[in-house]
Amino acid sequence: MERSLFVGIDVAKDHLDVHAVPTDAAFRVTHDAAGLATLCERLVAWAPTLIVLEATGGHEVTVVAALASAGLPVAVINPRQIRDYARATGQLAKTDALDARILAKFAAAVRPEVRPLPEPQTRALDEAVTRRRQLIEMLGAEENRQRLVRDRRVQGQIEAHITWLKRAIKELDRELQATIRASPLWRDAEAVLRSTPGVGPVMTTTLLAELPELGQLSRHKIAALVGVAPLNRDSGQFRGRRMISGGRASVRRVLYMATLSAIRRNPVIKTFYDRLCANGHPKKVACIAAMRKLLTILNAMLRDGRRWHAQIA
Repeated sequence: MERSLFVGIDVAKDHLDVHAVPTDAAFRVTHDAAGLATLCERLVAWAPTLIVLEATGGHEVTVVAALASAGLPVAVINPRQIRDYARATGQLAKTDALDARILAKFAAAVRPEVRPLPEPQTRALDEAVTRRRQLIEMLGAEENRQRLVRDRRVQGQIEAHITWLKRAIKELDRELQATIRASPLWRDAEAVLRSTPGVGPVMTTTLLAELPELGQLSRHKIAALVGVAPLNRDSGQFRGRRMISGGRASVRRVLYMATLSAIRRNPVIKTFYDRLCANGHPKKVACIAAMRKLLTILNAMLRDGRRWHAQIA
């Protein structure tokens, strides 16, 4: 009987470590064009059931692109899941080769879902949104420093940097809007999302760039993906408080701000939030529930291609 083959790839800046289970075959290639070509050639010959990599802050993008282009099934996993799995199996030592082996074992045991690689335009939009978030964080840090500095010369330098950051953010906002409106698909999706009271351009751009699964998954899966699904904490007769954990923090932060706006402006979300508060739920719990409801509504609207008024009719 033919056995399934699962492959783990540990991605470093200069090299890639590969391990397969159950054969325990392993090799290393350089992280460059020649190494990627060798990697794809060998893995195509192996015909693995699944290949798993960690998200490594961008180093994995070229590897995933090369594997997907070769028609290989690849899934990118949150590093926290891999660390938890390694600890659960008693693997405390850490090397690149051992990490590749753990990734392969994780693939065989968990079998995460293979999702299609985002289109180049989506990746570019994602990078632009990430850059905007970085500029916002730098702007906040500089404004905090400006309040603490007394030296006029340093104040002038900080003020000049703040002016530049604000101008850069405005220019990036214009570029993001132009990028979205240049794509018919994104333009239609933007129109659907923006029709919802409380959802603005930042929320829309973030969802299109960093949550391409929106409209393609069930409400339970999309809530878990963003990290707004309540997780049980029960053991025996003990019933713990439900809490959220994990998910895409950058999307969740923007969703939180949009929900605060929706609680004031969106009649459906406001009624839902007020009812939870009236029933004795803490405001923080009610806000998280409202975040999940807003996300569920947006997911259904994008799935069906219906704008807000059509959705609530």
